[in-house]
Amino acid sequence: MSGYIGEFPSTVDSKGRFLLPAGLKKQIHAKEQSFFVVHRGMEKHLVVYTKKEWDKIGEGVNNLNLFVEENREFIRKFHRGATVMEPDNTNRLLLPQQLLDYAGISKDIVLYAYANRIEIWSQKEFDKLFKDDKTNYSKLAERVMGKKKEKDDVS
Repeated sequence: MSGYIGEFPSTVDSKGRFLLPAGLKKQIHAKEQSFFVVHRGMEKHLVVYTKKEWDKIGEGVNNLNLFVEENREFIRKFHRGATVMEPDNTNRLLLPQQLLDYAGISKDIVLYAYANRIEIWSQKEFDKLFKDDKTNYSKLAERVMGKKKEKDDVS
């Protein structure tokens, strides 16, 4: 699960189910469409990984030294609410109520796909994230990506 891209509006029904949009589903390798893991994001959203990708990430997280208090705290928060999801026969995924509550999701959502993850935002929080953005994108790009070019770098 790498290289996803796109913003996909969707809705969650009264039972917490949503349909994985076709444009997003096409980007997920067929062998990885059977099981997903959802957990709390670091902001007010949820994050979905294929089970294969979750296992890779989990390996790194679970290799942290549990004798360090800060590591234990992070591991607990990282795994809190983590749930395996399996699409039903109509390709809907069921989000647990505790995660819906955490992310403030009731109906309208945005699936925001990038890198190896799919973030699930309530439409309201997603709009707020970008509407209230006071960060100058150009300055942010310079700070994050503006490394000095090497002499042999011709790009």
